[in-house]
Amino acid sequence: MTLVDTNVLLDLVTDDPTWADWSIAELEKASLQGPLLINDVVYAELAVRYDRIEHLDAFLDQAGLEMAAMPRSALFLAGKVFTKYRKSGGSRTGVLPDFFIGAHAIVSGLALLTRDVGRYRAYFPALRLIAPKA
Repeated sequence: MTLVDTNVLLDLVTDDPTWADWSIAELEKASLQGPLLINDVVYAELAVRYDRIEHLDAFLDQAGLEMAAMPRSALFLAGKVFTKYRKSGGSRTGVLPDFFIGAHAIVSGLALLTRDVGRYRAYFPALRLIAPKA
């Protein structure tokens, strides 16, 4: 099973000229290994791009994505890792969703398909990432 980060899905939604082909190929490869999952945070981040819930749900169905609830232990871990991040001088804004996503993946033993590897590698070093080669 693979948890899919918002940036990969936005590549499809926006038909990103740089990343859409990579994201489509990686989603197809990951789907051969098992279900493709998103959580509530990814859903909420995607909702910004849609006027109607039905349109977002249709995209998720078409892409073969399933919702996966975040375990409470992942929520707790996200808070702890975010605290560590803040104590090391990290920004107060725009990053907490990444900690929810990373904690969900690590606690549930999921690979994470993402293009945004910096924080995940720094704060979840054991997390198996599917990401572009640097």
